[in-house]
Amino acid sequence: MSRVAAVGKKGGQKTEEFTVDEVKRLVEIIEKIAGGYYSDDIMALTTEEQPEPVRTIAEAVGMMMVKIEAREYKLEMMVKELRALNQKIKENTIKTVSAMAHALAARDLYTEGHTARVGNLASRMARHLGLDEESVEHIRLGGILHDIGKIGFPDPLFQAHEVQNPPEIIKEIVKHPHVGVEILKDLDFLGPSLEFVHCHHERLDGKGYPRNLKAEEIPLGARVLAVADSYDAMTTDRPYQKGRSPETALAILRQNAGTRWDETCIVALESILKETGVAAANNL
Repeated sequence: MSRVAAVGKKGGQKTEEFTVDEVKRLVEIIEKIAGGYYSDDIMALTTEEQPEPVRTIAEAVGMMMVKIEAREYKLEMMVKELRALNQKIKENTIKTVSAMAHALAARDLYTEGHTARVGNLASRMARHLGLDEESVEHIRLGGILHDIGKIGFPDPLFQAHEVQNPPEIIKEIVKHPHVGVEILKDLDFLGPSLEFVHCHHERLDGKGYPRNLKAEEIPLGARVLAVADSYDAMTTDRPYQKGRSPETALAILRQNAGTRWDETCIVALESILKETGVAAANNL
């Protein structure tokens, strides 16, 4: 076994010998530490039994490793705090925007609770379709916020009228998806929810609004919302129309599957209604 002589200066000069294997072991441990793998292996080389300069180098590397670990731990704590703060800001912002949606509902008693019902129903449909929880949450948020663009509508639109909406009101109504996007566009954390708000009135045949998108051009989340939104609208009393029965609403959805609404989403809705009972699902 090869040995190397070294001169130490602890309390005077003395000569110590260390093996090449001891140096190799030290180098291996240092390389692991440099690669981010921290262990107590380096401390075994700091004992009095270890020759110089192996012991001195090991002590220096060990101290450096401890300081690095302390700094990394501090950074991890800071990241966790920032994530928690970011989550809190996100939750508070959603609450604020949701409050805007509730304020909108207060102007229109006929659609009170509509956005919450759509959000809940759409999220259940999304789960039935096998989407992951992050996607489900984005769809739920899209449901809660899908009509936020109506916040700027003139009061006459919310007033009772005996017939369906006149042309001038319809002209205002078709603007609300785009207006909603303008209101929400700076909330980056909404992610795909923003596009769901924008597209929830598009149709598979391209005759929807505001962009006349067709089929797969429409995000799946928006197609889910379109079915949930339409089902709730049809089964809710309106100024010009008494709410239809769940069975009638489902029949209308089926009749327009593939042209107006996505058939897969309709099947998901039907499955949920069967599992929970139509009445229960209609009062989410």
